[in-house]
Amino acid sequence: MFKEYDVIVVGAGHAGCEAAAAAANMGSSVLLVTMNMMTIAQMSCNPAMGGVAKGQIVREIDALGGMSGIVSDKSTIQFRMLNRSKGPAMWSPRTQNDRMKFSEEWRLALENISNLDFWQDMVSGLLVKDGKVEGIKTGMGVEIKAKSVVLTNGTFLNGLIHIGEKQFSGGRTGEKAATGITEQLIALGFEAGRMKTGTPARLDGRSLNYSLMEEQFGDENPSKFSYLDTPKTEKQRSCYITYTNPEVHDILKTGFEKSPMFTGRIQGLGPRYCPSIEDKINRFSERDRHQLFVEPEGWNTVEIYVNGFSSSLPEDVQLAALRKIVGFENVKMFRPGYAIEYDYFPPTQLNHTLETKLIKNLFFAGQINGTTGYEEAAGQGLIAGINAHNNTHEKPAFVLRRDEAYIGVLIDDLITKGTEEPYRMFTSRAEYRILLRQDNADLRLTEKGYLLGLASQERIDRLNFKKEEIKAVANFVKKTKFNPEEINTILENLGTAIVKEKISLDALIRRPNVSLENFKGINKEIDNLYHTYSIEAIEQVEIYTKYESYIDKEEKLASKITQLEDYRIAEDYDYSQLPALSAEARQKFSKIKPRTIGQASRISGVTPSDISILMVYLEK
Repeated sequence: MFKEYDVIVVGAGHAGCEAAAAAANMGSSVLLVTMNMMTIAQMSCNPAMGGVAKGQIVREIDALGGMSGIVSDKSTIQFRMLNRSKGPAMWSPRTQNDRMKFSEEWRLALENISNLDFWQDMVSGLLVKDGKVEGIKTGMGVEIKAKSVVLTNGTFLNGLIHIGEKQFSGGRTGEKAATGITEQLIALGFEAGRMKTGTPARLDGRSLNYSLMEEQFGDENPSKFSYLDTPKTEKQRSCYITYTNPEVHDILKTGFEKSPMFTGRIQGLGPRYCPSIEDKINRFSERDRHQLFVEPEGWNTVEIYVNGFSSSLPEDVQLAALRKIVGFENVKMFRPGYAIEYDYFPPTQLNHTLETKLIKNLFFAGQINGTTGYEEAAGQGLIAGINAHNNTHEKPAFVLRRDEAYIGVLIDDLITKGTEEPYRMFTSRAEYRILLRQDNADLRLTEKGYLLGLASQERIDRLNFKKEEIKAVANFVKKTKFNPEEINTILENLGTAIVKEKISLDALIRRPNVSLENFKGINKEIDNLYHTYSIEAIEQVEIYTKYESYIDKEEKLASKITQLEDYRIAEDYDYSQLPALSAEARQKFSKIKPRTIGQASRISGVTPSDISILMVYLEK
């Protein structure tokens, strides 16, 4: 019934969709297996993409030739660039999305790839022989062969949903859990654990009083994620802000004795940076209110997502508390919030390619690796899909370094440090974040995607055109000079020092509170600059000019650290032969099996002394 595929992807969430699209677009024959064809790329929690550090990941996916940015742009109902008041390393794009449109656009994109097939079924196990995966077996008893398999099971592995004292098996509300895979992987020698995540109630927007809330508009001139010519957002829907209050907290506390989190029925650790509302009022008891974002689910629905009110308390307690929130006095609930526990596999069991160390040709991506968030999952899925294709066709592994992409930071953190709670990306996790900005993801990564055969010719043509624009704008900025009488009034109004002699535009925009745009109207040449070249190219030149010394410093530091990444360690190196190492270093090196000195140096608990000792032995 089935041919042998190059790659089988299990699960059609954000990781699975990116993995399947990447492998298929690079030329592999791919089968995407999902338990429900109607929930492909379902936004299981909030209807949004991007955010702090997450927006950078979406732009990186797009720059490499992935699909998340394109799909997000096509389903945007609001766009905001977060942290504009801070430096450009912190600027983070975020969209509110039409939940149904997002899923529809992903499915259409996948169905448009001719060498990508679909199969609706539950995967109950893997076909494994001599330490290699050879395919899958399904709940219907079908065996399908493949050269590589990517597992992207999300929250479905032995998923258990909690609402108050009720608990029932499920991978998502209204969908059954997946069984069999965890037990088989443990039998094969994998270590497994449990994690928890949650989601808030969904509300009937017709029952809310928006006039009592603070309206939150999108950007006046909205940008987008993709570097391709995706639709520009012409109209936007507002979100709204409201707050909990002491009365809300008191009602929620009445349900604590039935809370699965406080009674110990939930064993898995939840996300530290996205806690449930009951966890917030328990941990931050000194606060009398918590901010809530009221987010529409799409253009043509009244359904509302309440960001900040995730809960697993009994449904009657949730509803009673919601009705004490300003603007929610007459609220109707479509469905309650819930918590879900699921299996994951500590990611220290993976290589940088996301291939497992125990079983060849088997890759893990997404929440199975202990992450949380659509963007983190999609980034992993893209890398797993690329490497599953390369693995199948005997091509070199593709790995992104920490100084090349947030995706590189994400994967290196996971496989080197592991995680015991759902991992979420932050700008603070990246030591080279001024290099890893959202505005330059194409300059960093599109050539890599093109050489892989993933980024299209159109992408590389657009990149080369942008580089030419940047070069022209940079030359203009350096050669253009002003006399004091032309600009001193502008400088005074900006609160910066006036000048007494001729000064270059380059020198002026190095000042922290001065922008190139401040000099529009001085002469036709500057005005023509904005008519001739793209805003992106002008912004790129301004950022580099203003932060040149910081960028150069980080590039030099990254270059030094890269030397340690080039210092390879054999996979089967026997660390027990090194008695001079600390016991903790020997134990962790033996477990994680770092492939480079750089990776070894980032393992938690390993000291500089351990690294020095290891290098001495390796040189011998």
